[in-house]
Amino acid sequence: MAHLVEHMAYVGQTPWHGLGNQLASRQPLAVWLTQAGLDWQIEETPVRFVDTRKGPLGQIHSFDDHKVLYRSDTQAPLSVVSRRYQVVQPQEILEFYRDLTEVSGFELETAGVLKGGRKVWALARTGQSGVLKGQDRTNAYVLLATACDGTMATTAQFTSVRVVCNNTLAVALNGQAQSVKVSHRCVFDAEAVKRQLGISVSAWDDFMYRLKTLSERKVKRPDVKQFLSRVFQDSPEQPQASKNERAMARVMALFDGAGRGANLASSHNTAYGLLNAVTEFVDHERRARSTDHRLDAAWFGQGAVLKQKAMDQALLLTA
Repeated sequence: MAHLVEHMAYVGQTPWHGLGNQLASRQPLAVWLTQAGLDWQIEETPVRFVDTRKGPLGQIHSFDDHKVLYRSDTQAPLSVVSRRYQVVQPQEILEFYRDLTEVSGFELETAGVLKGGRKVWALARTGQSGVLKGQDRTNAYVLLATACDGTMATTAQFTSVRVVCNNTLAVALNGQAQSVKVSHRCVFDAEAVKRQLGISVSAWDDFMYRLKTLSERKVKRPDVKQFLSRVFQDSPEQPQASKNERAMARVMALFDGAGRGANLASSHNTAYGLLNAVTEFVDHERRARSTDHRLDAAWFGQGAVLKQKAMDQALLLTA
């Protein structure tokens, strides 16, 4: 089956999804643009259709309320959108990081194209980091992504990566995801987004404090079973309950020692260990048509929702 990832680039170790072209560190944006497959434009044209009743060749009509978006390099169609739709170009995703990488010490680590160009993203490490018991390190990143197929707004968000296992988790502050969403009915203003996102030390410190609290909360088997039930089963009586039993059993095994970093002091028999068992399952093991489908879900889809639900339920154990 063809991959959703058309192009991708990364620096450092192979990322958790195992995809992409490796680059040397601190490459200029022009290199990233080419190697990550972002060196093309989203073009647009009015929607036209053919009335085959009008002669042998038909008669061409236009539908002015909508337009077709397509790639400048391959002319491949991307989507049909309303006339008011504001395009965010692939290059704009990288340009968002220019001052952050050249002045603020950020470093791009991965960028790429999903679904033939319908979705693009870039991920940069902020330089912020935190360490829990057992030298369990988590690094802070900023993820910027957009889609032109109606599946998501242009979104900038804090994301954490646990080093020992490459598990990813959206950073939340006061129960709310640290993200800024810009509708495609609005013009994307990178500087305004950075101001709104508030790329600050306080947000990261708050997040790491929550992880520390989870790492200090010891859990017993009844806690584990209740946690898994609340994360994977909205109601035990619902039809999907039995379908999720295999997922719950695998997460239990990851928590009990099969997971990477499961035996570190921060994770062993703790609420933090429960959270990481879910994130490892979503990022690395959850059933998907391909690795890149799993990446898409883990960052932008049902996998991301499941990880946030796990975070919420883990925090309830510390209340």
